[in-house]
Amino acid sequence: MSDSRFTLFSFQDKYRILHLTWFAFFLSFVVWFNHAPLLGSIREAFQLTEQQVKALLIINVALTIPARIIIGMLVDTFGPKLIYSVLLGVGGVLCLAFAMAESYEQLALIRFLLGFVGAGFVIGTRMIGEWFPAKQLGLAQGIYAGWGNFGSAAAAMALPLIALAFGGEDGWRYTIGITGVFALTYAGIYYKSVSNTPKGSTYFKPKKSGALEVTSRGDLVFYLVMNIPLFVALAVLAWKLSPSGLGLLEAGTVNAIYVVLVAIYAYQAYRAYHVNKEIFHKPVPVIHQYKFKQVALLDLIYMVTFGSELAVVSMLPLYFKDVFGLSQVMAGMLGGSFAFIVLFARPGGGFISDKLGRKKTLLFALGGTAVGYFSMSLMNAQWPLIAAVLVTVGCALFVHASNGAVFAMVPLIKRRMTGQIAGMAGAYGNVGGVVFLTVLSFVSPQAFFLVIAATAAVIWLALALFLDEPQGQMAEVLPDGTVQMIDVK
Repeated sequence: MSDSRFTLFSFQDKYRILHLTWFAFFLSFVVWFNHAPLLGSIREAFQLTEQQVKALLIINVALTIPARIIIGMLVDTFGPKLIYSVLLGVGGVLCLAFAMAESYEQLALIRFLLGFVGAGFVIGTRMIGEWFPAKQLGLAQGIYAGWGNFGSAAAAMALPLIALAFGGEDGWRYTIGITGVFALTYAGIYYKSVSNTPKGSTYFKPKKSGALEVTSRGDLVFYLVMNIPLFVALAVLAWKLSPSGLGLLEAGTVNAIYVVLVAIYAYQAYRAYHVNKEIFHKPVPVIHQYKFKQVALLDLIYMVTFGSELAVVSMLPLYFKDVFGLSQVMAGMLGGSFAFIVLFARPGGGFISDKLGRKKTLLFALGGTAVGYFSMSLMNAQWPLIAAVLVTVGCALFVHASNGAVFAMVPLIKRRMTGQIAGMAGAYGNVGGVVFLTVLSFVSPQAFFLVIAATAAVIWLALALFLDEPQGQMAEVLPDGTVQMIDVK
């Protein structure tokens, strides 16, 4: 089939891989968020306090930050076919365990472990990057991420109805158990149905594992600095569970977590040096060099776009209810519109990137994001509801398009490290969610939107000054030592 035409509704060759992979991502998001729409029943079954409910929500995302880094390394080493299948299988088992939990402690532990399933997004980014050429990569990545991301919204809409159909106080258990069975079943289907690369293509792997390869001393320092916010975000999550926050962890436990985080960062810094120590003895050949600033800028863009999406989707229904006096059902529907648009806006951002260029699209989309959030900061009870909805939807269009444009570029930096680069960008998205939700706990919604707008504007300026448009080709080395050039434009 010709690469010049994108045949979305085909189920042949690379399109079959696309559809099988976006559904794997969709299912991973269903598993990750299957408790959220059933929290009312779970709270009643275990007589949970409000603090315990909030803790479950925080615990659910805590492990996702390091998981995306770890999964990125694993997928680059072992391939997306195996890692996605294992992730879904483990997620399915954990769902069944959650459904059979008999205490709050069991719920919390299993929910914490299920945060690992949130790293599934990284795996498909590498898979799609292997199967689609650069001129179609943005659209393919956008469809994968946009349609897969819809899993959380689908869970919110469908799972309460399934639990209602079962009825009784254990309806939530059967419902969550069913999602686990689906995940386990699809793990086997996916493993038998896909391959890591098209026939005859080579799956390039990192030369060393344990940290991202960089190609200069300055980039190594930059890489170590960019890892710090990932650990700070985890420290913030620990603080939220401390006596100063929700009060669910003792001060000594939280302090121990801080010490462990510092120790892990120190070890990761050592691993980064070990993986890259050759750059201190001889320069990397020009043909194999890449600029880490490209990775860092994409991390920051995704932090403000996907991070703000996570935060806004969490608060928007209650915001509409309080500001415009809507019913809970109507506020939920209007608040959900921010997430629903991902179905076509994220593929749209990728498609425009393919046609008009990566940097140009990112500048336009991120600029629109800044303007959109600034406009949302002006909303108040005197606005007509339709105007507020239109501004919200308009902002969401730019946010999701920015996300699509980021991952239209991620696989074009260094093929053999796509999983790790995607993992770092994805982790920064979660960092953004933690940062912006923390900001929201201290300021008004209007100030919250304004902070996001200002952050987007600052990153837009850095993007305009420092991001390079992918050009020419990138080099990878075949197992026999032959250098293969891969088009990136």
